Amino acid sequence: MIGTAGHIDHGKTQLVRVLTGVDCDRWEEEKKRGITIDLGFAQLMEGDLQIGFVDVPGHERFLHNALAGMGGIRGVLLVVAATEGVMPQTREHVAICSLLGIPSALVALTKVDLVTPDLLELAELEVDEFLEGSAFSGSRIVRVSSVTGEGIAELRSALVEMAGKCQVVVDLDDPPHLPIDRAFLLKGLGALVTGTLASGRIRRGQALEILPTQMPVRVRSLQVHGQAREEALAGERTSVQLAGTGLEHLSRGMRLVSTGAFAASHSLCLRLTLLDDVAEALEDPIPIRLHLYSSDVLGMVRPLSPSRIEPGEGGIVEVKLRDPMVAVRGDKVILRRPSPATTLGGGEVLDPGWQRRRGLDLVPALEALCGDSRAASLLWARDRREMGLEAGELARRLGRQEKQVTALLDEMTEAGELRPILESQDSPCRWLASSVYEQVRERAQRVLKEYFERDRLAPGIPKAEALRRILPPVPPHVSRVYLSWLEESGVLEAEGDLLVLPGRTVQLKGREAQLVADLRRRFEDAGFDPPGERELKEDYPGQREDLESALRFLSQEGHLRRLPNGALIATSTVSTVRDEILEGSWQRFSVAQFKEKFGLSRKWAIPLLEYFDSTGLTRRVDNERLVLRQSSVAVSRGI
Repeated sequence: MIGTAGHIDHGKTQLVRVLTGVDCDRWEEEKKRGITIDLGFAQLMEGDLQIGFVDVPGHERFLHNALAGMGGIRGVLLVVAATEGVMPQTREHVAICSLLGIPSALVALTKVDLVTPDLLELAELEVDEFLEGSAFSGSRIVRVSSVTGEGIAELRSALVEMAGKCQVVVDLDDPPHLPIDRAFLLKGLGALVTGTLASGRIRRGQALEILPTQMPVRVRSLQVHGQAREEALAGERTSVQLAGTGLEHLSRGMRLVSTGAFAASHSLCLRLTLLDDVAEALEDPIPIRLHLYSSDVLGMVRPLSPSRIEPGEGGIVEVKLRDPMVAVRGDKVILRRPSPATTLGGGEVLDPGWQRRRGLDLVPALEALCGDSRAASLLWARDRREMGLEAGELARRLGRQEKQVTALLDEMTEAGELRPILESQDSPCRWLASSVYEQVRERAQRVLKEYFERDRLAPGIPKAEALRRILPPVPPHVSRVYLSWLEESGVLEAEGDLLVLPGRTVQLKGREAQLVADLRRRFEDAGFDPPGERELKEDYPGQREDLESALRFLSQEGHLRRLPNGALIATSTVSTVRDEILEGSWQRFSVAQFKEKFGLSRKWAIPLLEYFDSTGLTRRVDNERLVLRQSSVAVSRGI
């Protein structure tokens, strides 16, 4: 694809018509006024080389239309009229093409039939001096006249040579991505969209989606420069007939893409270069219009590093967009002031899903983004913290196929930078930054250490409580992966529903041993009149945490039982009742009989019976209890 550039009325459209036979001015208003208002398209075939032309408006009022067509071009045909020389829009177009990184340029010095040889020589020198020092310095200049035909054959030959040199190798396995620059209806065909296919390939019958609306569509038919095709390839000018949507849902700036392969964002991080003639430095947030392919969205830009970017210099900026825009890392963008409408500069997308950072986190993040895709991928994995990064999410940021980024993630895993979280066979793999796991491991060590320092008698920390302190909310299958890793690294061991420190044993010392002995003796002596929580707190003032630990220790060691109503009672007291029930003659008994036999109040009788029910010694039948007499089962259940 080759784009025309140059000032209004310098002969761009007429030149394309002479070269290709196609009149790019398709609007009645364009023909009436004699100027190009919107994008025009044409094609030139030379052997097996297909050259597409994007004819852009030259008037400054229509520069936003021109920018919509510059995103997919690989070479520029700079048109300068010998009668006027380099003009303001010539300069702005060249500056924009330089910012977009367009690799090649060819200059057509037009209207040579209207000037003297001396003026023609001066015009050529002016163009040569203007391009000196720019990205297009030394570009070939061809003198032409669209009226007399002078130089047209030479220009055609030069275009073919340039097109052959600026071809790029594209990976057709990349996900298809068509920036829409036109949407219209054709009678009997329905909605059609056109654009230069930025990546991948599109096939007839393929299911795609429209972004940012996420509308599913299907490709009914394809054309490339008016010729019906079964598939269109990256770099080709493509027309797509769509099924599943109407024209009212389509507009310039939308993207026709592979389903799930791209995402829209409101926040971007860019490497930006300001133009030399910008009025003032970029220091405070200012309103801008960001142009990317055929999209343009209003937003705010603010510098990140340095905090002040001077005209002609570069830096890293963040852009907050008013509406969502589809972008991938490496996309070229142009920034303009909305009012007055002037070009500020341009650059490339470093992060299409930028998360604002502050303080000490900013500098290393920007360093990573300014590095290669591997460094950026590691940053994004760290951003996902304990949940890790899915290959699909990385693919959307890089604009690549998921299988391609999976290979990159595997390389980083082998290098020790990432750890794969394979949650289950039915769920996608996630990649965790190794540095994040180290933070989890250190956090787990600290949580367990603090817990057992505070409660030395605890046999373990409940698993649910430990996970709540160690990990943010994550799905259970993810937390299981972390527990497995922490066990493998020797940080902890799992014992049922408890997590313990490897090799840790509970040893009573001094005051702890005395308190445990006192409490055990007191509960065993009290029988069915054990002390309650309030009484114990009064008897052991200032020892609340020690008291709770000792009671929990006695329960876990089997010396105390906690009944369904929450009351604690000596295990020996419960065992005495159990033995008498098993050894007695009762087959069935009522609550009243139970109370009378053991001299219990209802406060103790009901909780004890519910406890025996839960252990399998008795079973409630209506208002009575049936004795099961399965003492072996009862004993095994810890009665």
